[in-house]
Amino acid sequence: MIPAEILRRRLENHGIARASLRKPQDVVAWFGAVQAQDYLGSLWAIGLRTQRATEASVESAETQRAIIRTWPMRGTLHFVTPADARWMIKLLTPRVIARNAARLKREVDVDASVVARSREIVERALEGGKRLERAAIYAALEARKVRTANSRGLHIVCWLAMEGTLCMAGRSGKQHTFALLDEWIPKSKHLARYEALAALARRYFTSHGPATTRDFAWWAGITATDAQASVDGAQPSLAHEVVDGATYWWNEPPRSLRRNTAAAKTEPQVSLLPAFDEYTVAYENRSMLSGDPKRRSKMALLNPVVLVDGRVVGSWKRAIDKRSVSIATSLWRPLNRAEHAALQEAASRFAAFLGLDAKLHA
Repeated sequence: MIPAEILRRRLENHGIARASLRKPQDVVAWFGAVQAQDYLGSLWAIGLRTQRATEASVESAETQRAIIRTWPMRGTLHFVTPADARWMIKLLTPRVIARNAARLKREVDVDASVVARSREIVERALEGGKRLERAAIYAALEARKVRTANSRGLHIVCWLAMEGTLCMAGRSGKQHTFALLDEWIPKSKHLARYEALAALARRYFTSHGPATTRDFAWWAGITATDAQASVDGAQPSLAHEVVDGATYWWNEPPRSLRRNTAAAKTEPQVSLLPAFDEYTVAYENRSMLSGDPKRRSKMALLNPVVLVDGRVVGSWKRAIDKRSVSIATSLWRPLNRAEHAALQEAASRFAAFLGLDAKLHA
């Protein structure tokens, strides 16, 4: 393989080259976890990969509990499915909690005893299937003399989510709500640690491959030793190839999800990716994503980007009014006629996702 071939395969496996999955929960299950701290961007990340998706249909999947938003890895918000939430949290979050413990004690005076007291308060406030906004949770804590100012409340809520007490439970109006995880989603299968590591590797290399074990370790927030154990457990279903001294692993997707690359060769693949899309964020080494070394800074690649044939060629912003969405691009190189036509099609697709008309300013 050469870098262009790696990127072509990633486009297919990410579902960017062709949206083949029917429901938002199918996309989230395919990836294992979809990064979601930018909420509206994460809806588009899922919608981009779902047939005939709209922003409302993706958000409805969260409201109907087909997908949930919580902190299952790296201390970062992701969408996961109810079937995967518990085993991922159990496998991945203890290391995050332990790594952050000294800093949280030093900076905001939050430790295990504070969290234990907060857990009791929050469980009482939410029990019985209640959904509360963050402000209401903070009010319940403050009423029992647990301080929440200066981001202390946010750290407490995140810790409770990472231990499996809380999860996010959709929006009430424009405000996000929280519920008790065990009340919000049904019971799910327990996986032994070795099973969970292998399952995570299979999911990652199927949806994100070809990728290295270092990429996988970064994405999952695990040690190099655990990453290798994961690959060893999943290896019967994985293929690999050494490229420039690095071993890349992948799992071929089902034939029904593969793109007809022979027919696609004459047409450029242009996409508008949201900030922190799995295609840009889920790799420790992102050097392949831009042909311009000056444009490889972390934030440049993690912003909303314009993608042409797997490479980042610029950034984009949106502005919405009642009837249309204006999309302004800042491109790092000129587009040819075919690429510009494909960019217009990508803009129209994003506008249709929002139920609006598209105005492209390229």
